[in-house]
Amino acid sequence: MASKGKSSSIGTPVSEIDLDTSLVYSLLSDQHPDLTHLPIHLVDAGWDNVMFRLGDQLSVRLPRRKAAAILIENEQTWLPVLAPQLTIPVPTPYRIGKPAQSYPWRWSVLPWLTGIPADQEEPHANQVKLFASFLRSLHVLAPFNAPLNAVRGVPLNQRAASVEERMQRLETKTNLITQKLRDTWNMALNTPIDVEAKWLHGDLHPRNILVENGAITGIIDWGDITSGDIATDLASIWMLFSDRNARQEAIAEYQNVSEATLQRALGWAILFGVMLLDTGLVDHPRHAVMGNRILRRVSEDG
Repeated sequence: MASKGKSSSIGTPVSEIDLDTSLVYSLLSDQHPDLTHLPIHLVDAGWDNVMFRLGDQLSVRLPRRKAAAILIENEQTWLPVLAPQLTIPVPTPYRIGKPAQSYPWRWSVLPWLTGIPADQEEPHANQVKLFASFLRSLHVLAPFNAPLNAVRGVPLNQRAASVEERMQRLETKTNLITQKLRDTWNMALNTPIDVEAKWLHGDLHPRNILVENGAITGIIDWGDITSGDIATDLASIWMLFSDRNARQEAIAEYQNVSEATLQRALGWAILFGVMLLDTGLVDHPRHAVMGNRILRRVSEDG
């Protein structure tokens, strides 16, 4: 069994269950025995889930903590509904797994999408139109029973206390929390939501966007799917593109972004940036690099 990692309360959440290839094989044998001939190996673990590669064409995704259990159920329910309209490939569940073998939550077998996370290979600036078209294809009115999410798509003032706490901590560790950044954040806090609630991915940071030879090949990790403020997803523009002109083009290609929505998008980018940097400095260097990049880009544009 893989050992449980240790983490500060402000770092990466601790896994609540041991996940290894033996458990995955046991779950497959019990529920999807026709897949057990395929080789299994661990690929990565995020805040909420662990990913295993299953053969060449599939993967297995399992929650690593209770808080993620409902998120994978939302993904299993709603991603098949949205996938046909989206302009970039997404991992629509291929098989659904149920609690068994002492594993307490639902899990998924997904198609394997090619590419590496965008924090390791930035998409080329010529991907701006494709990415903007993806956002437009996603951001449509959601049904009344769309999943709710307390931390995505909500008014920024609901997240203000945690962001302020992280900023105060980061002020002692970095030079990124400038007065200009704070002014941009405060302006976003005071900018009302001026658009209808739409479908959101909710967590479009670079590790959830796949790139191959500069081209965006997939959008993964849909656990935070919800209905809410599109500014949450538009923040990804500052997460993905290092070139200021590319960011401006992305906003233009999305079309009809109000000044208020743009201001809130900058606020959401700051939220993601300070969260990734604050937690990353504790125990996740990749996240720290991502957060650093985001805050520098916001400071350039804000």
